[in-house]
Amino acid sequence: MPSGDSNYITRLKNSCASFDIHGSSSRSSLVGTLDEIAAELAGDENLRARMGSEDVSLWSDIRKLWRDLVRAQLTFWDGDDDSDTEEIASSEVKRNQSLSLLCVSLARFTRNLVAGVPQNQRRAYENEPELRRLIHYYTSWSSMQDKDALFAARLLTQTLSNLVTGNDALMSNLWETYLSLPEDQVVIIRLLSSADNRTLLAVLVLIKSCINDSRTRTKMLTKTVIGVRICVCLLDSMVKLYEEDENSDGGKAFDVGYHIFTRILEVGLVPDLYERLSIQGEIVTPHQTTLMKIVDSYLQSSPNGSPSSSPKIPKTHMKLIPMLADCFTSLSAYAQNAIRRALRPSPSEVESPTSATFNPSVGPPAELDIMLPKVCETLVLVTQCIVTIILVSRGTYFRSTEAEGLEVFFREQHGGSAGFPENIIELLRLLDKFLPRINFGKPVEPSTLSTASTPTETQPPTSIATGGAGFSYLKRDLVRLLGILSHSNKAVQDRVRICGGIEVVMNLCVVDERNPYLREHAIFTLHNLLRENPENQAVVEEIKPMGQWDTNGVLRDTPGAVRR
Repeated sequence: MPSGDSNYITRLKNSCASFDIHGSSSRSSLVGTLDEIAAELAGDENLRARMGSEDVSLWSDIRKLWRDLVRAQLTFWDGDDDSDTEEIASSEVKRNQSLSLLCVSLARFTRNLVAGVPQNQRRAYENEPELRRLIHYYTSWSSMQDKDALFAARLLTQTLSNLVTGNDALMSNLWETYLSLPEDQVVIIRLLSSADNRTLLAVLVLIKSCINDSRTRTKMLTKTVIGVRICVCLLDSMVKLYEEDENSDGGKAFDVGYHIFTRILEVGLVPDLYERLSIQGEIVTPHQTTLMKIVDSYLQSSPNGSPSSSPKIPKTHMKLIPMLADCFTSLSAYAQNAIRRALRPSPSEVESPTSATFNPSVGPPAELDIMLPKVCETLVLVTQCIVTIILVSRGTYFRSTEAEGLEVFFREQHGGSAGFPENIIELLRLLDKFLPRINFGKPVEPSTLSTASTPTETQPPTSIATGGAGFSYLKRDLVRLLGILSHSNKAVQDRVRICGGIEVVMNLCVVDERNPYLREHAIFTLHNLLRENPENQAVVEEIKPMGQWDTNGVLRDTPGAVRR
C-alpha cells in the first residue's frame, strides 16, 4: 500500500479515535481531515478501492461517526426549553451550524469513498438509515429555509445516490424500502418539494439511477401508492422547471426528469400511470395533462417519431394506442356535451316570441363548464399523439391499408358510441358554432352552408372561448386527424359524407388566428375526402356559393340569392 494511502488512513483513524461530538474544536479538526481526504478521493478510483479494503476497521469508525452525528443532530432540541437567554440561544445556533458543517464533510467524504467501488458501497450501505434520518431532518419546513440545511440535504442525497448507483442489489433494496415507507417518511417526496434546483437535480439523478435497466423498479414507481405519489411530485417539478435555461441546474434537472418519464414510457407503463393519476368525478386532472404533454413531446422527438419504411408499429406506440383511443372518446364526448349545454337557449329565450331566431353564437352561453378549456387542451395533445402514431405506421408513403393495431381509429360506431370520424365531425360542428374564429385580431361569426344568417360586425359572438385559453389548435388538429383517417380510405370518406362532414370541413377552409394553418389542413382534408369518391364530389358540386368573399375572408350573401 502506498505510503500516502497509509498516511490518509492513519490520520483519519487518529481523528476518529480522539473525536468528541460535543467538542467544537474536535468537530472542526475532523472536518478539516475529512475535507482534505475527500478531495483526494474525488479523482482517484484506485485510492478509493485501496482505502476501503486495506483496513476494514475504518468502516467501523465511519459507522460510529454517522451514528454520533444523528444522535447529536436529532436530539439537538432536547435540552431545557426554559434556557432561552440570548447567550444560550446564540450558542445553540453556533452548535447547530457546526453540526451541519460536520454533516456536509462526512457526507462528501462518504460520497467520494463509495463512488464506483462496489465493495465500498456494500460496506457503507449500513449507514443508509442514518442518511435517511438526516435527510428527513434537513428537509423539514424550517430547515429548508436555511441555505446551510439545503446544502446538507443536497450532499446527503448525492451520497445516497453514489451509495447504490451501479449496484443492482443495493438499488433494489433501497427502492423497495423507500416505496414501502409511510408517506411522511419518504425523503424522496420531501426532496422533490424543495425550491432549490440543485437539490432537485440530485434527487432526480437518484430516481433515474434506481429505475434504469429495471422494469420491476420502474413498475413500482407507477403502481405502488408511494410510487404514484412520487410521480405526482415529479410532474409538478417538470412544470416548474420547464422555463429554466437549458444549461442551468434547473434545465439539467428537467432533462433528468424527462429521462425518467421516457423510461416509464418505453417500458409501456404510461397507460397505468395515467389511470392512477385520475381523480374520481373529474374528467381529466392537471397531472394527466402534464403527462400527456410529455408523451406528445416524446412521440415528436424520438426516432420512432419519424416515418419509417415499415408499416409495423413500435411497441411503445402499441402500448399507447388503447389509452389514446379511450382518452379521445371520453374527452370528445365531454366537450360535445359541455358545448351543447352552453349553446342551448336560456329559459327566457325559449319563452320569447322571437326565440325562433335564436343564434347560439351571439350572446352569453347558457351554461359555462369551467373544465372545458382543460379538457380541450388535453384533447389537442391526445389528437397530436394519435396523428404522430398513424403517420409513423404508414411510413414514408401514405398507405391505403393500415398497420395492425390502428383498427380502433377506423372502427365504425359500436355499442351506441360513435366512431372516430363521426366524433371528429360532431365536435368540429359544435366548435364552429361555439368558438368565433379570429381573423386579423377580430372574432368572426361562423358562417354555415345551411344557414342564411348574416354576420354582424357590431355584435361579435360571445362565448366562454373569447379569450381562447385551452382552445388553441383544437380545430386545426382535429381536421388534420380527419384528413389522415380519410386518406385513401373510402369507408371513412363515406362515413364523413353520411354524417354531414363535408360541409363542416368546407366551413373550416378559412383563416383563424387561434388555429394557424387551419385553412391549409382543411383544404388537404377536403382533398382526401373527394379523392376517387364520386359521391363526395357530387355533394360539393351541389353546393353553390350564393355570394362573394369579402376582404376578411367572410362569405357575404348576395341580395336576393337563395341558399339550398
